[in-house]
Amino acid sequence: MDNSRSEPWPDPATPRPDRKSPYLRFHAVKIFVRDQDRSLQFYLDQLGFSLVYDARLQSGERWVAVAPPDGTAILALVAPKLGSKEYGLIGRATEVAFVTDDVLAKFREWSKRGVKFRGIPRLRRIKYEHGDQAPHPSGSPMLLGERSPVWGGVFTRFADVDGNVFSLVSFDEVSQALDAQRRAMAEKLESERRTAQELEIAKQVQAKLFPQALPPLATLDCAGICIQARKVGGDYYDFLNLGRNRLGLVIGDIAGKGIAAALLMANLQANLRGQCAIALGDPQRLLGLVNELFYENTTEGTYATLFFAEYDDETGCLRYVNCGHLPALLLRSDNSVERLDSTATVLGLFKEWDCSVGERRLFAGDILALYSDGITESFNDAEEEYGESRLIDALRRHRELSSQALLGSIVDDVRRFSRREQHDDITLIVGRCRVN
Repeated sequence: MDNSRSEPWPDPATPRPDRKSPYLRFHAVKIFVRDQDRSLQFYLDQLGFSLVYDARLQSGERWVAVAPPDGTAILALVAPKLGSKEYGLIGRATEVAFVTDDVLAKFREWSKRGVKFRGIPRLRRIKYEHGDQAPHPSGSPMLLGERSPVWGGVFTRFADVDGNVFSLVSFDEVSQALDAQRRAMAEKLESERRTAQELEIAKQVQAKLFPQALPPLATLDCAGICIQARKVGGDYYDFLNLGRNRLGLVIGDIAGKGIAAALLMANLQANLRGQCAIALGDPQRLLGLVNELFYENTTEGTYATLFFAEYDDETGCLRYVNCGHLPALLLRSDNSVERLDSTATVLGLFKEWDCSVGERRLFAGDILALYSDGITESFNDAEEEYGESRLIDALRRHRELSSQALLGSIVDDVRRFSRREQHDDITLIVGRCRVN
């Protein structure tokens, strides 16, 4: 073994994507045994191997194979016919060597389980010059190259229940490489643990950014929900107290996913809440300031869609600005539907930005729904979208429910339609005009 090697001990199970030729690895070594059941019990119970397969071939021959806990090598336990040439190979020195990073530990473990060893483990550390033949642990000679490496390790032999003899060896390089891999794995697991912990903290922090109480209004019963596809996400909804019996209803969607989108969502929310006091009662000015801050504080290409509505609890008047978001749905008491389409482009993409303000009057029995594309773009197994029409149907079917119950019914309807793993945040606000 060339002691100058610096790369980690290779994992033979790992394919090499850079290689052009087909994938190829060693599959199985035949070990001839007298009784497959008896031999199988030895390898599983005493050596701790795993069963790879136990099947009956078309020829009627039983094919049994086992493998050690690590690596890809397979031992096929073959029971040849009595008197055959193969039967005479039972109980031979197999020339098969198992490698471990701690021969002594395996020796003690297997000895307690009744495995018969051909002597105690021995230390070998020999230096060979160019051209010498060094005895390999498997018993075969190994011709050394130009260097003068040191082969160091521990070696012993053991036999199975049929007397088939195997080598058990450890090499210094293998032990060192495995130690390095274990350290790397421990560091990776610790890093993943810290990341998961940080994500959980971020999830709890982001949850606090959503409204913690339902707004108290005399004429409008409101509720909102955000179900994130990941621990954190870029969907945003909010209820803003604008004073003088007015309520701000906000739903937004940051371009992107995960931590980056969540940070941008928090930035957008802070901008919006901060500017409310400055531009109170003027949605056009308010969102112009929000766009300016969002543009200045984010990287190029970052943007968000947003629907902002200001509801007057005394007059029932709804003023809104749709910044490139999906159209809000206004389901009237007679089941007709009005779509509140875009009145401006998205936020944060352009420095120069302007909008127009739409207006609607809400009456008793009307339902207002603001939603993200996580609802309408949910797919079923037939690759069909849930879509706006199904959302409208769900609003009509459940319109007599309270806003909170209506939210749950729509989310359940979406999940029954799309049983796949959720890939986008599901966010919804429902406002239901109370009937006097």
